[in-house]
Amino acid sequence: MSRAEKNTLVAFGITVTLWLLPALASQFGGTETAAYIFLDDRLDEGIVAVLGASLLFVLPTDWGKREATLTWSDAAKIDWGTIVLFGTGIIFGSLLADTGLAESIGTGASENLNITNVVAITVFSAVPAVLISETTSNTASAAVIVPIVIPLCQAIGVDPFVPAMAATFAASFGFMLPVSTPQNAIVYGTGAVPIIRMIRTGIVFDVLGVVLIVSIVRVMIAAVGLGG
Repeated sequence: MSRAEKNTLVAFGITVTLWLLPALASQFGGTETAAYIFLDDRLDEGIVAVLGASLLFVLPTDWGKREATLTWSDAAKIDWGTIVLFGTGIIFGSLLADTGLAESIGTGASENLNITNVVAITVFSAVPAVLISETTSNTASAAVIVPIVIPLCQAIGVDPFVPAMAATFAASFGFMLPVSTPQNAIVYGTGAVPIIRMIRTGIVFDVLGVVLIVSIVRVMIAAVGLGG
């Protein structure tokens, strides 16, 4: 391994360690201990990520020449537009949940569509999850849909396990836009796949994904013993 590769490994290891410290503290002492509260308040995930990235500008590859692992000329070549696009997708998903708009959309849709059984609510869970995942990340999409699905299932007396699982699966079927997943963003960032081709190909996989999820609803229901 080169010196730069070793430095990258060190920076990555420090970042992951700092991410896990609050969780480790809670495992050993609980969430009420002073150690957990101290670490959880100060080791925000975003701050740790910025710190880890900053280490690449500090850790040297040649101290005599004052050369660091990452220089600004290298950083300027990063496709920042794709990164910002992906970041705004996560923020958009969070805002949908935090403002209550997601819950309002789900409640209104369920009332107008007259959803009364597990199959219908599973379809209702899968389709919006796929659509939302096209404009936000998979995690954000699941974070928006699942909190809508669970109380909706409870209101009509349906076990929320299968619909919530279907929504989670469907949130991973966003293939049309770069913002959908980090993998899409990476591929689009290379410039090898034009956006039109990504949309045309992605919509086929989106439709197939919804059909696949809906078609195995009965299998999932039988597996968890919910009956027809």
